Amino acid sequence: MTKILYDLETMKFSTYFETLTRAKLKDCFKEGDGLTFIIMPGFLAKAIGKGGANIKKVSTRLNKQIKVIEFDEDVIKFIRKAIYPVKNVDIEQRESNILIHCPDNKTKGLVYGRERERLKNLVSLVKRYFKIDDIKID
Repeated sequence: MTKILYDLETMKFSTYFETLTRAKLKDCFKEGDGLTFIIMPGFLAKAIGKGGANIKKVSTRLNKQIKVIEFDEDVIKFIRKAIYPVKNVDIEQRESNILIHCPDNKTKGLVYGRERERLKNLVSLVKRYFKIDDIKID
């Protein structure tokens, strides 16, 4: 777990998101050119809105890509939500490491992302909330 510090801009984004969607927010941070919002459990549907209306509205008004992840106390469930479009993977925790077993190279590529960017972002995201050393792909 790392200490989370917010700058003024991030706090403005958080307040704007909560006001517009009426969903309780746990965290907000910049990720590349976009923003990632971590939503409290049970508020994901409210944050997304009907047909994704809230996400589209926030995205166009802030002129940024938006990613929304629902928080979970269980690290494995949280990782599953963070890598969402990828579904057919097995995730296990061994001491302070997480292992993600991918059935094929296409799935492995989706988890890694271009130049391993998605994996790097996943590791930093999970380290914000859980005490882990590393995430490995198998």
